Formats: sequence, structure tokens, C-alpha cells
Amino acid sequence: MILSLKKDILIRTSLIYLGMLLAGLLILGKALHLQLFEKEVWAREENSTIRHRVIEPNRGNIYSADGRLLAVSVPFYEIRMDFRSESFTREIFDRNVDALSKALSDLFQDRHWTTYKRELVRARQDGHRYYLVKRDVTYTQLQQVKKFPIYELGRYQGGVMYVQQNKRIKPYGVLAARTVGYTMSGNLRSVVGVEGAYEQELKGVEGYRLMRKIRGDVWMPVSDANEIEPEDGQDIVTTIDVDLQDVAESALLDQLIRHEADHGSVVLMEVKTGRVRAIANLARDRFGNYGETYNFAVGESTEPGSTFKLASMIALLEDGHIKPDDPVDVGNGITYYYGQKVEDSGEGGAGRITVKRAFEVSSNVGISKIVDAHYRDKPEQFVNRLYEMGLNRTLGISIKGEGKPDIKYTDSELWSGLSLPFMSIGYEVRMTPLQMLAFYNAVANDGKMVRPIFVEEMRSHGKTVKRFSTEVLNNHICSRETLEQVQDMLEGVVENGTARNLVNSHYKIAGKTGTAQVALNKEGYVESLYQASFVGYFPAEDPKYSCIVVVNAPSKQIYYGNLVAGPIFREITDRIYAREVEMHPGHVELAEIPVQAPYSKSGYSRELSAVFSYLDLPLRVESKDAGWVSTRSDESGVVATERVIPGQMVPNVVDMGLKDALYLLESKGLKVVVDGRGTVRDQSLRPGTVIRGGEVVSLKMSIREG
Repeated sequence: MILSLKKDILIRTSLIYLGMLLAGLLILGKALHLQLFEKEVWAREENSTIRHRVIEPNRGNIYSADGRLLAVSVPFYEIRMDFRSESFTREIFDRNVDALSKALSDLFQDRHWTTYKRELVRARQDGHRYYLVKRDVTYTQLQQVKKFPIYELGRYQGGVMYVQQNKRIKPYGVLAARTVGYTMSGNLRSVVGVEGAYEQELKGVEGYRLMRKIRGDVWMPVSDANEIEPEDGQDIVTTIDVDLQDVAESALLDQLIRHEADHGSVVLMEVKTGRVRAIANLARDRFGNYGETYNFAVGESTEPGSTFKLASMIALLEDGHIKPDDPVDVGNGITYYYGQKVEDSGEGGAGRITVKRAFEVSSNVGISKIVDAHYRDKPEQFVNRLYEMGLNRTLGISIKGEGKPDIKYTDSELWSGLSLPFMSIGYEVRMTPLQMLAFYNAVANDGKMVRPIFVEEMRSHGKTVKRFSTEVLNNHICSRETLEQVQDMLEGVVENGTARNLVNSHYKIAGKTGTAQVALNKEGYVESLYQASFVGYFPAEDPKYSCIVVVNAPSKQIYYGNLVAGPIFREITDRIYAREVEMHPGHVELAEIPVQAPYSKSGYSRELSAVFSYLDLPLRVESKDAGWVSTRSDESGVVATERVIPGQMVPNVVDMGLKDALYLLESKGLKVVVDGRGTVRDQSLRPGTVIRGGEVVSLKMSIREG
């Protein structure tokens, strides 16, 4: 009996031991399996409770040359609710939902309060965790919302969440819109204008914060030591002059409408520096309205027509083939090359004239005959001259999408007997308006070709971090002697040639008209479609600005460059001459100076209108609905342009009186310190920066005390 009992105990003990051994082996095997085969799966599961959250930086602003905001990121908010938050009880909801609904309806004025209540009750019943109550809420509205019933209880008891989304705003609307540009992400990735060219600098550097999930969808920072602060984007100061940009766009729009043209562009540039002060591009849509849809000045490479004759003339003079007073026989204004007719307009059939006169009247016959006669047996010499001037190369500007110039060489399969005479008058070559302007600008700049620039500097928190200086592309496009000769010819075009309608008694213009038939296909040209252009510089004797105007497909039987493009050029130069007194001759007698328009501080539109009406002085408010306005004087009186005052940004109070400046700044919660009296000349907080409560802004006035 005893032996039987011992045997039974031994068997049971052995079984327990074997069971424990087997369990241990299973655990060890599972551990090895997890370590070897499921490591990544469990690592992801662990990481799902601890993760890095991105902290978005503030995108930099874009300014005009005189400090006006062209693009700014304005924060908007979404109001969302978590109806399954543990602390957000049914009792809190039922007791306050009526009051909350009425408050939302009163503030946003978009729905009746009963509609708000019905939607909130339904969302509560469905247990929404991320219910959208309202989007596009401004910062000012958000401060009121935070005081509403339920929402005043905060994230957990009130279930409310505020999601910030920055939106890019252009205070001047379509003004230089394509040049200011934009960026698009995802499948529609696209970069345009200054926004695209300086995307990395503007967007800043993202920050990170290590967060741990504590329950549900509630996250909290692990520690400050694990946080990387974001770096705000840098501000970009462009070369654009808002006033000149406005003039360029208005003048271009008027001519496009008058001639029912398809599209057009204008570029105004400083001769010495290459700074682009205005660039306008307008195209007609299918409804007949004009807008900025494409940067034609930068991207559209077309046959320039007669404006290219300047390059032909420089090549002829540089190679010593001609002198300006040499004769050329244009006959009856018609000639043929391999059966293809080339014809003059205007003074066609003038017979024997000088080379200079042929250029002034833009004789296709005269210019093509001279080029064909001297380069027929060595066309590569002509093309080499064009290449030496840099006309076959892109400008390498910062803005994306520059069109490529096309000046084919003699070994091209497209070269023919027609190529030389046709290239000489601006056909079978392609250039963008900006590239053609850079060429003419080089003539104005004593032969030095500079790269057009659109940005003057980059700033970080008001301090300059980088300046963009003038870059020289070609120190000498031709000799000094040739330069003086073609400068004289360009003045002759305006004084005695095709652009006589631009002559005025105040300043001299030098330039060239262009009228090109638009090539639609390889078979030929459609006579009803033309490209009218004028490119030149002023004042001719001491050039400060160069400008090109191109108008495509005018449809009212008027298509010559002097009549379609010339008036736009003249309107822009007139405005510049009127505002830049240093251009005026120094010997002007005081009695000859016209009566100047009155000066006015910037301020509130209605108050200014009342004062000017009482004093019987001229005031033109460009927008009927304008509130705050900026003022400028011109020959017709004072012009008031709307000044955008962003709700949660530091307003621009420069040029305002102290009363208006104090009202605007203090209404935003800022504390103001004033130095002097009169008109605000400078403010310490840069316009367009985000307001932080309790900040102090110092104003420097035009008249200092003591």
C-alpha cells in the first residue's frame, strides 16, 4: 500500500514538473517569436502611445519695396466638439445647449439658434468625437466664443476643441498676384512667383513636441526637454512699387479693353539695378473679363517682331558692315526671298533712305536687305553676334517658369534660305518680354546687361538677414561706339519715326515699336492676329527706367505697336515723371511750376471725404466701400487707396495722424508710446505681425519735441 502511494505521488510530481517545464518552454518560445518575427509590430504599438507632434512655424510675409503687405498668413480657426469626453456630462450639455446655440447664432448670424441646437443634439446622440461646429472663425471671434456657455468650461468638461488653420491673404487682391504667387501641395504641387521661388525661406522650420496618450484621444507633453521649437519663416521684401504696379495694371487693362485684346503684359525695371518695379499680366477669360492667370512676361516666348531689329543693327555695326548714314534702297516697300514676300508698312516705298532712317521707320525691307547682303555667305557670323550678346540664354531669374529663348544656329535642321532675312526682322526667333527688356536695358545701361531681380532682401523678426545685389550677366554687349550709335537711333524712333506719338516736351524717350504677326502653326501666319509692342527707356539722356509693353491679338483693326502699346508706356512714364522731382530740369522757373495738389494724411475714408468736401478740394476714393485709406497726391488731386487692416495683425499706421493711429493700435490691445507730434513716420512693431497681448508699440512722429 505504501509503495503504491509513493508511486502515485512520484507520477503526479513528475506530471506537474513536466507541465511547468512545458509552460516555460512555451513562454520562452513565444518570447523568441515576438523578438524575431513580431518586433516591428509591437514597436509600432508601443509608439502609438508616444509620438512626435509637429509644431507648425509662422509663414513669412511678403512686402512691397515701400513696406506694404502683399501676402500675409492670417490665422483662422475651426470650432470642434468631442461629445464622448468623459468629463463632458449630459447634465452640462442639457443645461447649457440652448444658451450656447443662441450665442453661436448671434455671433455668426448664419443660422437660427434652433438649427444650431438641433444639430448639436444630433451630434451628441451620435457620439461624435470631432464634430465641426464652425469653420473660418477669426481670432477676434474666437475670443468671444471661449466665453460662451459650455465652451467656457474648456477642453475636457466642455468638449470643445479649437483647430488653427493659417490662410494666405493678399491685401491688394489681384495686384501683382501672379508675381507674388502661391504654392500648392499634394497631387497639385505647384510653385508660382515669389511664394514659390522662396518657399523654403518663407515656410520656416517645423518644430516637434514628444506627446504621450493618456486616455482616448487625449495627449500631453512628455517634458519640455523633448520639445524642438519651430523657426518662423523669413519675410521677403520685393522690388515691387505698389503705386507703379497699380498704374501699370490700370493702363494695361484700359488698352486691352479698348482694343478687345486677348492678353498683354508690362514690365518696368530700374536700369542700373535690374529691380523690377512693376510687372502686370492680364488675360481675357471666356466671359470677357480680364485677370492675372499666367505670367506672360516671364513665361511666354514668342516672335518679337520689329523690336528685334535692334539686335540686327548692333551686329551690323559691330562687324563694321554699315554706318548709320549709309544708304539702303527700300524701293516700293516690297521684296522677295525665295518667293516669300517681305513688305513695309508706314513709309513703304520711300526709295533710297539711310540705314538710320530705315531703323526709325522700322523698314522690314531695308533691315532684311542689309543683313542678307552682308551675311548671306556667312550666316553663322550673324548668329554668333546674337549669341555674344547673350540673346540665346535664359536670364536665370528667381521666379520659376522662365521661357527659353530660341535663336537657332545655322546647322539646325530648321535653318533655310529664309532664316537669315526673317531673323533680322524678328521672325524665326523667340524671346520672352522680360528677356527682350533685359536686352534694351543693357543698351540704356551703357552696354551692361543685368539680371532682373524681384526681391530686395530677406528679414527675420524685422532684421535684415540677406540683401540681393545687382548681378551682371554681360559687361559689354557691344563697343562704346556702337552703343552710342544705336542709342541715337532709338531716340530717333520716338523723335522722327514710328513712335512720334510718344514725344512730349518734359522728357525724352528712347525705344522701338514692334508689330508681329502671330504664328499659329508651321504652315504660316494668320493676318488678323498680331502682337503689338513697345520697349524702351527714359529719360533718354540719363536713363533711370526701362519698360516693355506687349499686347497680344488686338481685334479692332488697330494693331501697330505705337498705337496699342505706346500709350501704356507713356502713361507709366508720365506718372513716374510727375512723382520723381529729381528728373525735372534744374533750370525750371518757379512761375512755371504748376499748382501742386493738396497733401493729406492717411486716415478714415468718411472723415477725409467730409473735410475735402467742406474745403472744396479734389479727392478720389478708389473704392466706394473703403474704410481706412492711404493717400497720395497727383496732378488731379488727392487719391485715396484702401488700406487693409487685418483683424489680428499689427495695423499699418504710418502717414496717419496721431488720433487715428492711437484708435487703431489701442483697439487691438496694444500699448502706445509716442515720440513727437504731427504725422506717424515710423512704428516699432512691423505691420502685419501677429499681435501678442500687452505689447508696446512706439511711434516716431514727423515733428520731434525739443
